[in-house]
Amino acid sequence: MSLMVVSVACVGFFLIQTTCPHTGGQDKTSLSARPSALVPQGGHVTLRCHYRRGLYNFTNFTLYKDDRSHVPIFPGRIFQESFLMGPVTPADAGTYRCRGSYPHSPTEWSALSEPLAIMVTGVHKKPSLLALPGPLVKSGETVTLQCSSDTVFEHFFLHREVTFEEPLHLVGERHGGGSQVNYSINSTTSDLAETYRCYGSHSLPLCVVSSQ
Repeated sequence: MSLMVVSVACVGFFLIQTTCPHTGGQDKTSLSARPSALVPQGGHVTLRCHYRRGLYNFTNFTLYKDDRSHVPIFPGRIFQESFLMGPVTPADAGTYRCRGSYPHSPTEWSALSEPLAIMVTGVHKKPSLLALPGPLVKSGETVTLQCSSDTVFEHFFLHREVTFEEPLHLVGERHGGGSQVNYSINSTTSDLAETYRCYGSHSLPLCVVSSQ
């Protein structure tokens, strides 16, 4: 049997999740964050607004935050190509949307994108992450990732490093004076040879979470 190594790490964050385009239609709008959906407090992240299922970037776009979909974050300001956000603080946490103008018709603006949820790392004490029974997993075996903290977190997020996938949201359970969550993965159905990170949050959608 082949062996896979599951690498685990513990950090904390306000998270930035990339959004997915709407289904159907070639001009649906989406918003993305690079280089990563996870941004350390004091760090920077670049936001871009896309159309045609993410294949093209809007040259000009505006940004909206939380439920204020009718009021841009910076009234009267239009971003060109991208927006560099930072240094990021807890106040930047929230859900973001964008609306862009088409190159072939600058006066025509797209519909709002799906929301982009922003969380920032480095705010609270970090949780711990264990691979049970161990990080060496044979093909066909199941490994349980256990994320725990002596702080009571209502929500945990499990993130596979080196991917742009949204972190997996898990509901925390009380354990002793803190909280924890277990997530099992079968190596026959998943590629386990990844580095995983665990985050804890007190609330949604503004996820101010554990520090690195």
